[in-house]
Amino acid sequence: MAAVQFAGSPQSEPALEVPREPPPEQSNGFRCLSARLCALRPEDNNSARTEIHLLFDQLISENYSESGGVAPEAVSTLLVQACRLVPLNQNHLVSKVSQLIHHLLNRLQVIVDEQNLDFLLAYAISAIQQCSSWTHMEILQALAALVYCNGSKCQKYLPDLLGKSGILMKLSDSAQPDPEVRRAAVHCMANLCLSVPGQPYLEEPYPNICFQAFLTTLQSPKSSDMDDITFCMLLQNALKGIQSLLNGGKMKLTQTEELGALLAVLKKSMFHGLPGLNIELPTVLYPTPLPQYDGRPPVKPQQSESSASRPTANKKKKSKVKSKKIQQGEEEEEESSGEREVAPIPGSGREHLHEGNTPCSSSLGGQSAPVEGSGAAGKERVSPPVRSASWKRVSSSESEYSDAEGGMQSKMRSYQAKVRQGALACFLSTIKSIEKKVLYGYWSAFVPDTPELGSPQSVSLMTLTLKDPSPKTRACALQVLSAILEGSKQFLSVAEDTSDHRRAFTPFSVMIASSIRELHRCLLLALVAETSSQTLTQIIKCLANLVSNSPYNRLKLSLLTKVWNQIKPYIRHKDVNVRVSSLTLLGAIVSTHAPLPEVQLLLQQPCSSGLSSSNSATPHLSTPDWWKKAPSGPFLEEASVSSPKGSSEPCWLIRLCVSTVVLPREDSCSGSDAGSAAGSPYEPSPMRLEALQVLAHLARGYFSMAQVYLMELGEVICKCMGEADPSIQLHGAKLLEELGTGLIQQYKPDSTVASDQRVPVSLVVMFWTMMLNGPLPRALQNSEHPTLQASACDALSSILPEAFSSLPSDRQILCITLLLGLNDSRNRLVKAATSRALGVYVLFPCLRQDVIFVADTANAILMSLQDKSLNVRAKAAWSLGNLTDTLIVNMETPDPSFQEEFSGLLLLKMLRSAIEASRDKDKVKSNAVRALGNLLHFLQPSHIEKPSFAEIIEESIQALISTVLLEAAMKVRWNACYAMGNVFKNPALPLGTAPWTSQAYNALTSVVTSCKNFKVRIRSATALSIPSKREHYGSVDQYVQIWNALVTALQKSEDTTDFLEFKYCASLRTQICQALIHLLSLASASDLPCIRETLELKGDMVQSFILQFLKSGAEGEDPGAPHSSHEREQLVRRALEHVSSIQALPGDTAKRAVMGFLEDILTIYFDSSGSQVALPELTSR
Repeated sequence: MAAVQFAGSPQSEPALEVPREPPPEQSNGFRCLSARLCALRPEDNNSARTEIHLLFDQLISENYSESGGVAPEAVSTLLVQACRLVPLNQNHLVSKVSQLIHHLLNRLQVIVDEQNLDFLLAYAISAIQQCSSWTHMEILQALAALVYCNGSKCQKYLPDLLGKSGILMKLSDSAQPDPEVRRAAVHCMANLCLSVPGQPYLEEPYPNICFQAFLTTLQSPKSSDMDDITFCMLLQNALKGIQSLLNGGKMKLTQTEELGALLAVLKKSMFHGLPGLNIELPTVLYPTPLPQYDGRPPVKPQQSESSASRPTANKKKKSKVKSKKIQQGEEEEEESSGEREVAPIPGSGREHLHEGNTPCSSSLGGQSAPVEGSGAAGKERVSPPVRSASWKRVSSSESEYSDAEGGMQSKMRSYQAKVRQGALACFLSTIKSIEKKVLYGYWSAFVPDTPELGSPQSVSLMTLTLKDPSPKTRACALQVLSAILEGSKQFLSVAEDTSDHRRAFTPFSVMIASSIRELHRCLLLALVAETSSQTLTQIIKCLANLVSNSPYNRLKLSLLTKVWNQIKPYIRHKDVNVRVSSLTLLGAIVSTHAPLPEVQLLLQQPCSSGLSSSNSATPHLSTPDWWKKAPSGPFLEEASVSSPKGSSEPCWLIRLCVSTVVLPREDSCSGSDAGSAAGSPYEPSPMRLEALQVLAHLARGYFSMAQVYLMELGEVICKCMGEADPSIQLHGAKLLEELGTGLIQQYKPDSTVASDQRVPVSLVVMFWTMMLNGPLPRALQNSEHPTLQASACDALSSILPEAFSSLPSDRQILCITLLLGLNDSRNRLVKAATSRALGVYVLFPCLRQDVIFVADTANAILMSLQDKSLNVRAKAAWSLGNLTDTLIVNMETPDPSFQEEFSGLLLLKMLRSAIEASRDKDKVKSNAVRALGNLLHFLQPSHIEKPSFAEIIEESIQALISTVLLEAAMKVRWNACYAMGNVFKNPALPLGTAPWTSQAYNALTSVVTSCKNFKVRIRSATALSIPSKREHYGSVDQYVQIWNALVTALQKSEDTTDFLEFKYCASLRTQICQALIHLLSLASASDLPCIRETLELKGDMVQSFILQFLKSGAEGEDPGAPHSSHEREQLVRRALEHVSSIQALPGDTAKRAVMGFLEDILTIYFDSSGSQVALPELTSR
């Protein structure tokens, strides 16, 4: 770039001035010095240069922390004036003004505005181009401070900075002789890449240019003239730059080579400086699902998990207070790691870190060390193999230095740890920027596998977790491992090791199962060895993530038992975060693949086992009569008498959670228990909330355990919902909903729970009476907390229908009144929950025949269907579908009074709303078409005869037809076909003669032959078999078109490219065969010739499938379909009898052909089954 002239100011005024009205708190010293500087004019003499030098020194040495704030615009104005006073031929002054820019922007945390930035950037770039090389270090530091958070405003200078001959590209090159300058240039690039939300990002191709530069820096070895600390800082800056690019969202790692190269350098940097480790890595990691073949026979690894322990930690290092902007303050080496850009690690404040404080137990070495199994691509070997002693964390005696050499070693270790932390933070950003299915290709490079005896050690994230001397690095590694595990349920679901695999190769499922086992083993080793509470919290959270995603139903027993037994002591840990995460882990155990027999046994363990701990802060449950301390109520004594039979051993986890929620602390908690409200006698709020969540998980997955404590849990809920804290109230309502749902599940018709094991209805009535007499109605009316209101609505909708009918009438009226009233809420959460609850209540047997309630509910739902919120409309459409189901149920009762009393005007409104909703989004549409089908089925002859209904009926059917043909979600089309079948069930509709008949049949035949989804095809075939009379199928042409479509659909019943659809092939063929037989049983003489033509062409194919139908049984979705072989046989017999009874046209042989077809089917069927049936009797008629 040509030299820039600085004769004028970027503003239009001839001179720069400090703002006339600085903030009242602005530093007096800064104001005076700024005024003096602004009064100067550019002069090229010694006295002027000396005065400028002194002013710069005074500005740099000013104590800004004790004085008041300085306005950012004042700082920018001063810096512009300072640059105007310094010509580029004065190297010393350029160096000094660069120091001033760097110091003020760092110290005062100022982001330069765009106008002044333009001037200062041009000055800094010209200075690097024109000044001596010894000034470059200071100028680059100033440039880094200027571009920090300003990358989007530097676009016009990017060619000069990042172009092919750009100054940053030259100075950051590995050929750069000055290591400090190279590091500072990379730091500038990293700050340029830092994205700011809401601002434009770097234009292409600069993000990729920077990425390649950072990657090259990380791949380059340390040069001989670079000291270790400078090299560490260089790596940190390159890692920060890549992390900024990834966090900005513009960097898409789509190329395998690019991602593999990044992961390779990240893995290398993750272990930078780790004592006793020397790894050899390829330049690129490639994805691979399986480990490389290892010819050695597998040896069962020996494990020793129970003996691992770690001695008590010693002195903590004093923390350092960071007061300046980390990314810019690079000359302060101790604080230049750039942690401001690193993803925060919860609970990893440096004042609590135990750096290099404890040796590992001997159980961590030897065969139990966290060693991976046979190597995969991307898993490197440790060279040479390291013994466990050299892996141990630095002991306390090694971490205390009294001489200068020891202090330098400690400083070196600190910088190396920051490189590892930076690499892990960058890895975390990488994980978030790529798809999980891509990430899992590199699973074996970062996640350990079960080691084989005698195998060389390979390293993984668990190596850092177990061996790194820095608690913060260990916490970072655990956070990365948690991110990998999060959402891995589908990937891990293939794991399987329930049987011994003795094969020449290791199946992928066994390899993943082995990896899961090793993760459990290593995390449990880390658990017992960890001394830092913050890292301990991360270990337990990581375990919870692992437990939530592992397929324990496909794994050998004992994994959860080990986790369960080892986590118990931490429930009483002195640190509240550890206690909370321990409860989170227990909640994960009871919610994963529930119910698991292994967990069922664990829940029945005596409460005293494994709960002792020297770190106990709240020794709950120490006495067997704990419940006597709990809130007592009038229901407890009665509840104990009428409780269902259950386990004689009480559930210790329920007792623990209840005591955590309702009992006061028995002693003072540690200082970390700041989560509890001031003066509160209870456990901190996070503990109580987590305990309520665990209770909710238990109620959902292990209701047989929870039901024994139903009334006690009811009192806990009442206590929680009566408290002032809305979050406690909310979790109490969630627990109530789970208990209510569990009770409903017990009484479902398909429930496997024996009647004597169910909670008696009388006890359920007592439970809900307690709820409705307690704080639940107040929560429902608490408009200040709409989330609580919505949750209370959900809870109220979980009442057992059998219990609702037995509630006192005033409580029933209270429930209905509250729900109908809340439907007018302006809050969408509340309105959606209320709409859903009304949709549940309208199905209650005691309410569904109440015309007034059904009508009120219908009006409320129709109002919600007009809401602007999609969620509200979706819930309202679901409830409308339920309400119309109720209409159908009432129509099938002997008493016609409901149909007579139900308003025709309301029916019209419901039809119009359903038609409108059928044009809405799929979430609304699927239930809207269900409601349309039910409403058209419900219409009585008295309605259909009215002129006002004619147009709406036509419009409704057209809406259904268009939805059947629409390329919408499969659930929508399935419901539309189902609704069309319901329309066909109404004998009062003019099916067969109405103009819409052919359109409806054409839509269904199109779906049955061509829809990609087989479940939709099945439903359309079912709908085609519903009309009960020949005239309903319309003309001969229409009938034959349906017949031919079904035959074609049968022929194409295996044509699919989607493997998942194959499991529905048999069901589809069954339903089509049933529809074909149904059509034959209604055929007229005019239909037979066309049927004969089809059978002549495809009769063998049709016959083979009908024989399969007779032999294998019905697998369709129609509940009315024949299920026994006798019923299926009778269908074919009735069709044969019908065809034989037809009066054939003179000279027509079609009847004989069709009869022969059916007779052949029955004959072959009887011959194959060995039955002797009087078939000749039938044919001789």
